[in-house]
Amino acid sequence: MPFAETPRLVIRRFQATDVAAFAAYRCDPEVARYQSWSPAMTMQEAAALVDEFATGDPDVPGWFQYAIAMRAADPVLIGDVGVHLHENMMQAEIGFTLNRQHQGHGYATEAVQAMLHHLFAYRRLKRVSAECDARNSASARLLQRVGFQREGLRRQHTWIKGEWTDDLLFGLLAAEFPSAP
Repeated sequence: MPFAETPRLVIRRFQATDVAAFAAYRCDPEVARYQSWSPAMTMQEAAALVDEFATGDPDVPGWFQYAIAMRAADPVLIGDVGVHLHENMMQAEIGFTLNRQHQGHGYATEAVQAMLHHLFAYRRLKRVSAECDARNSASARLLQRVGFQREGLRRQHTWIKGEWTDDLLFGLLAAEFPSAP
């Protein structure tokens, strides 16, 4: 059963059939460029992660990865959206990754909006936050496009992949998000 749906996408649990598509985009150096993970991943490692995602519990505090699939007779995995539910169960952090072949078509915006609708309308969260590498202008624009407010800049805050990076901080309150996806 999907967590959220749009005219073009289904946001659902990961499935064993997602392993090859998951490995393909997670191993792309351009997709991994601003992410905390390395693009080096074996199929066995991808299968273990997909299994972990598939069996996770979205109702407990911590990270849960949702699969983003194209609507079709045989849905194709094109990315994922992660939600870190806070221990107080009233707020979360969101992150997203999309296969490079599907970037630039509005899919990430659509998936994030659908997930925000799920988090605010069904989970009744008060606040959702996000952060991104300051050089990742596409992600920053997406967050602002769906209603996030830029709340800060942490200069040279993260040591990742051999360099210090600046982090942009974003926040969105339930009262600021429209009720319909």
